[in-house]
Amino acid sequence: MHEGRLLVFTHDDVPLDVTGVQVPAGTIEPDESPEAAVVREVFEETGCAVRVVSALGIERYDVWPSKSEVHERHFFQLALVDLDDPPERWGAGEEAPSDGGVAQQRTCYWVPLDQGHVLCAGFGARLGEIVPEVR
Repeated sequence: MHEGRLLVFTHDDVPLDVTGVQVPAGTIEPDESPEAAVVREVFEETGCAVRVVSALGIERYDVWPSKSEVHERHFFQLALVDLDDPPERWGAGEEAPSDGGVAQQRTCYWVPLDQGHVLCAGFGARLGEIVPEVR
């Protein structure tokens, strides 16, 4: 979060009606804490260095019908590190995603917290737990 806004992205190569608007997320690697994973994933997916402000909780999300899986999601409030004036919109991506998938390009941008309802796939489940910005 930065100045009351959420960091979100869309996928450049996949239609919005397929992937929706997302926040950075990903898989916790073996021997990695959820806190370390979120810091790593945000950097890999957006190029932004962040720190954990607080843990917001854990939710389970059934991804059916796209996959027959239930994901356990850890939610965190984050703050930018060493970036006081981030761009409003920028391109980012992963040339070699850690899951071995194809390269992904994203458009990253900021939305006001009160527009968090645009998030897809349960990514907005803990928005009500966010507290005013801590620096």
